[in-house]
Amino acid sequence: MAGADLLAKTILHNSRNPRLAWLLYKRSCLDINNGNCDASPETQHLPSLRRSVHLILPVLIRARMFSEIDHLCTRLLCLPKPPHTLLYNIVRKLVTAGHIDNAVSHFRSLRTTHLQSIPPSITLYNMLIEASFKVNNLDFVYWLFKDMVFSGVKPQTYTLNLLMRGLCDLGQLEKARKLFDKMCNEGVEPNEYTFGILAFGYCRYGLVSQGLELLDVMKRRGVAANVVIYNTFIASFCKSGNDDEAEKFVEKMKEEGFSPNVVTFNIRISSLCRAGKIVEASRIFRDMQLAEMGVPSPNLLTHNLMLRGLFSEGMLEEAQSLVMSMKQNDVFSSVKTRNLILLGLTRNSKLLEAQAALKNMANDGLEPNVYSYNILIDGLCKHGMLMDAKRIFCLMIASGISPDIVTYSTLLQGYCRKGREVEASNLLNEMIASGHSPNAYACNILLNSLWRGGKIDDAKTLLQKMNKTGDGLDVVSCNIVVNGLCKSKNVDKAVEILNEMWTHGCASLGDLGNSYIGLVDENRKKCVPDLITYSTVINGLCNDGRLNEAKQLFIEMLKRNLHPDSTVYDTFLYHLCKKGKISTAFKVLQDMERKGCKRTLQTYHCLLFGLGTKNEVFEMFGLLDEMKARVVSPNVHTYNIILRFICERGRSEEATLLLDEMLQRGITPNIQSFKLFIKTFCEAGEFRPALDAFSIGIDICGDKITLYSVMFNELLAAGEVSEAEKLFESAVERCFDLTSFNCRSFFEKLCTDEKSEYAYSMLKEMYHRGCKFDPAMFMPLIDYFGKQGNKRQVNELTEIMLSIDNQVHVKHKIGRGKRRDDSFSDFPTAFHGDNGTAVAIKTLKRVQKGCV
Repeated sequence: MAGADLLAKTILHNSRNPRLAWLLYKRSCLDINNGNCDASPETQHLPSLRRSVHLILPVLIRARMFSEIDHLCTRLLCLPKPPHTLLYNIVRKLVTAGHIDNAVSHFRSLRTTHLQSIPPSITLYNMLIEASFKVNNLDFVYWLFKDMVFSGVKPQTYTLNLLMRGLCDLGQLEKARKLFDKMCNEGVEPNEYTFGILAFGYCRYGLVSQGLELLDVMKRRGVAANVVIYNTFIASFCKSGNDDEAEKFVEKMKEEGFSPNVVTFNIRISSLCRAGKIVEASRIFRDMQLAEMGVPSPNLLTHNLMLRGLFSEGMLEEAQSLVMSMKQNDVFSSVKTRNLILLGLTRNSKLLEAQAALKNMANDGLEPNVYSYNILIDGLCKHGMLMDAKRIFCLMIASGISPDIVTYSTLLQGYCRKGREVEASNLLNEMIASGHSPNAYACNILLNSLWRGGKIDDAKTLLQKMNKTGDGLDVVSCNIVVNGLCKSKNVDKAVEILNEMWTHGCASLGDLGNSYIGLVDENRKKCVPDLITYSTVINGLCNDGRLNEAKQLFIEMLKRNLHPDSTVYDTFLYHLCKKGKISTAFKVLQDMERKGCKRTLQTYHCLLFGLGTKNEVFEMFGLLDEMKARVVSPNVHTYNIILRFICERGRSEEATLLLDEMLQRGITPNIQSFKLFIKTFCEAGEFRPALDAFSIGIDICGDKITLYSVMFNELLAAGEVSEAEKLFESAVERCFDLTSFNCRSFFEKLCTDEKSEYAYSMLKEMYHRGCKFDPAMFMPLIDYFGKQGNKRQVNELTEIMLSIDNQVHVKHKIGRGKRRDDSFSDFPTAFHGDNGTAVAIKTLKRVQKGCV
C-alpha cells in the first residue's frame, strides 16, 4: 500500500509533465516483469494495476498519448485474469473525453479478441451508440446493436430512444420506424419520449400525416401524449404556413386535457410574425399579457419575437411602445433584446436612433458585445456612413471589445463599396498588426474591389500578402481574378489560369500579365477549379464569340466530374439565341433537362429573346403559357422582352392585351414597359391608348420625367402639337429637367404655326421656374424674331441666354469655343450639333454686332 501511495503521489506531482509521469508509471508497474506477461504483479508485490490505472489514464488522455494507452491496454490483457471492468472503463473514459475514434477502436479490439464472452454493461453500449451518432459513424452503430443482441444484453427503452433519435437526425425515418416496430414486438416498451422523437422526425421532414398516426398508436399502447409532442405538431403546421391547422390542433390539445404552455404560444407568434401577420400575433400577445383563462404570461422570448416581427414590418411606433412596456415589466435587461432593437433600427434606416440605443446600453449597465457593435457598423456601412462606422469601431476598441473577423470584413466591404481601396488596405494592415489573421473572405472583398477598379498592381501586392499569411488564397480568389480577366477581354489568360489551377492551385495566379509574383500553394487539392470557375470562363469565351472553344471547355468540365447547373446552360442559350441559332438552342435545352437541370427564369428569357429575333411571336406566347404550367413565375423583364418585339412590329392590340395581363397578374410595368407602350400606340396613331398608358405609368413609375419626355416627343413626332403643348406646360409647371424633350423641334413648329408669342412666353416661364434645358432651343425664336425685325424680343432672349451663361460660370464668350460645366454643352457645339442651325448662328452673330 505504501508503494501504491508513493506511486500515486509521484504521478500526481508530475501530471503536468505527462511523458515523465508515464515513464515513472511504466517503470514501476509495467516494465518490472521484463515483458513476462504470465508474471503476476500481485505475486511480485508490485503496486496493483487495478488501483493505479485510474491515476495515469486521465494524464494520458489529456496529453492525447494514445499509443501509450494502447500499450497500457495490452499489458492489462496480458494478465492471467484481464480486468474487463477496468478495460471497459478505459473505453468509457475515452468517450467522455471526446476521443470517439480511439474508443471505438479499443472497444472493437476487446469484443473481437480477449473479451468476446464478457459483454460490457448496457450503459457503455448506450454511451457508444450516442457518441457514434454524433460523429455519423452509422456502421459502428449497427455493429454495436448486433453485438449487443448477440451477447444477450437486452436493450433498454433509453437504448431505443438513442437509436431512434440518431436515425431521425440522419433522415432515415423508414429505418427508425422499422426499429420501433421491431423493438416493441421484442418487449421493449416505448415511452412518451420515444414517440416524441419519432414525431419530431416525421415533422422535421414534412411527413406530418405519418406523425399524426403516432397519436393513435400511443393510445393503443396506453402511453399518454404530452405537451411537447403537441407543440411539435403545432410547430410543424406553423412552419409550413398552415396557421389554421395549427389553431385547430391547439383546440384539440385543450380537448385532450392539455393546457398550451408558453412554448405553444411562442411557436404561434413566431410563425405569424414570419408570415407578416402582426395583427394576429399582437392579439395572441395581448391575451398572454392579460394572463386570463389559463393563458401563460409572456416570457423574454415572447417579447423578443414580437419585437422582431414589429421591426420587420416597419412598425416602429408599436415597437417603441413594446420596449416601454418591457422596461416597466423589468424584462429589458437582456443584451440579446437590445441587439434585436439595434438590428431593427438599422434595418429600418434609423441609424441615429440605433447609435443612441447603443449608448443607452452602457448607461443602463449592460455591456454591449461584439455582435452589438457589428450590427451598428454594418448598418452604417450599408448607408455609406463610413466615418460614423469608423467612429463606432474605435469606440468598440476603447470599450475593451476586440473586433472580430466579421467587424473587419464589414468595414472592408463598406470601404470597397465606395471605391476607397486605400482605406480598405490600411484597415487590412491594421487588422494584421492587431494580431487578427485575415481569412479568405476578408481578403477577397478587397481583392474583388481592386480588380474591378482596374488596380491590378495593388491586386498583385494583395495576392502576395494573402499567400504569405497562409490562409488567404482560395478558389474564390482565383475566381475573382478569372472573372476580372474575362471582363477585361483577356480571356486567353483566364483559360491559362484555369488549366494551371489543376496542377499549381492558387500559385497559378502568380503569372499575371508580364510579371511573375512568386506564389506558392502547398495544398493544391484545396484550390482546384470549381463550377464557378468554368462557368465564368465559358461565359467569357462566349462573349468573345468563341462558342466552339466554350463547348470544348464544357466537355472538359464534364470529364472532370463537375456537373453543370442552369447558369452554364443559360450562358450557351443566350449566345446561341443572340446569334439566331434557335434550333441549336433548343437542342441545348433538351441536353440541359437530360442532365437534371431545371429551366430557370433566365432560361426562358434567353429563349424568348431568340424567338423574338426570328419574329416567332406565336411561339413566344406559347413559351409564356409553358412558364405558367411549370410554375416559373414571369416578371416584368419577361413581359418587356415580349413587348419589345411586339412593339417593333406595331402590334398594338397584342400590346394592350399584354398590359392587361401584367396588371391582372400583379406584375407592375416599369419605365421600359411604358416607353414601349407609348411608342407603339403613337406610331399606330392610337393616341388615346397612348395617353391612357402614360397616365397609368405616371401613377406607377417613379421616373416621371422620362415618361413625360417620351410621351411629348412621340406626340410631337406624330403632329399632335396641341396635346404636346398641354404636356409641355405640365412639365414646365413641375419644373422638370427638359434636356430630354425635343424642345427645338417643338419651338420650330410653334413658330411655323404662327404661335411665336406663345413660344416666347413659354421660354420665359421655363427660365423663371429654373427648368434645366438646352439653351440652343432659343435659336428658332431668335431666328424667327430676327427675320420679323422684332429687335426687342431678340435682345431679351439673348440677354436670357447670356444670363444662363453667367449662371453656369462659362469661361469663354459665345462663339469662342468656351467650355461650361456639366449642366449645358457650350453654345457653338450645341448649335452645330443641331441640323439646320446655320441661319440661327448667323442671326445670333448679327445680334451681337447690332445689325438687327
